[in-house]
Amino acid sequence: MYEQTNTMMENKTSFQIPQLLDGDDFTSEDLADDMEGLRLSFTRIKIPGGGHLQFEIPSGNPDVPDYAPYLEGVILYSHNSNAYWPEGSEYDDNVPPFCQSFDGKQGYGEPGGVCAACAFNQFGSTANGSGKACKNMRQIYLLRSGEYLPLQLSLPPTSLRPFNDFMNLAFVARRRPSYSAIVEIGLKRAESGGYTYSVATFRKVRDLDGEDLAAVKSYSMNFKEQVKTLLVQRAENYKSEVEEFAGAAPLELADNGDHFSYPGVIDGERDELPL
Repeated sequence: MYEQTNTMMENKTSFQIPQLLDGDDFTSEDLADDMEGLRLSFTRIKIPGGGHLQFEIPSGNPDVPDYAPYLEGVILYSHNSNAYWPEGSEYDDNVPPFCQSFDGKQGYGEPGGVCAACAFNQFGSTANGSGKACKNMRQIYLLRSGEYLPLQLSLPPTSLRPFNDFMNLAFVARRRPSYSAIVEIGLKRAESGGYTYSVATFRKVRDLDGEDLAAVKSYSMNFKEQVKTLLVQRAENYKSEVEEFAGAAPLELADNGDHFSYPGVIDGERDELPL
């Protein structure tokens, strides 16, 4: 029984570095045609609502996602992000934000501008004065054992303090970077004002060292630079779209009784066109 338990613990904490995996017979050239024209994206994970204690992880079948009580891996990189939605629509995936910041510093849209100086980014700016109208988030890129691309976990405002406390204790206080240890991210229930919601929990599983740490460091440094470049590109693209939309001339239609009007903004990537 002891040997079985000990083996299970070893399997749980073992971590395979992508560069060190054996049995890969496919080169970059082999994958080039399949990747041509594709935009780099990551599997996105959200903190569930309603106090649920399972993460929903997209799988190869969009109708049958995977579920897990915790996520385990290495935090390659994390950064702030902000988004402002019309009040009441902040948790609706079908409603695009009025204003968005990819780094938590500069917003694009309405109102846009420097996030620190934005009135919607101040406590008390919600309709009931209980918090911020702008949703402050943290994007975490978590590389799981044996995988080449990380998960992108979006932390809502209610999970920012647990993450901040964990990072300070597990890494900053020990002068170690976030990629230097395997972490476990779980969930717990919390209540406030009669509402039940889920909050992320964090635990350091073990530190990496030796060749494993060197390999993860190299991977993390390269990945971090790629993500920073990607965020700049996304910000520029989003800025261009906002400016193009704001400067577009109104469409003039013939008064023939056959035209229609659609109240709202259509998000071409998520909304069906009104036919």
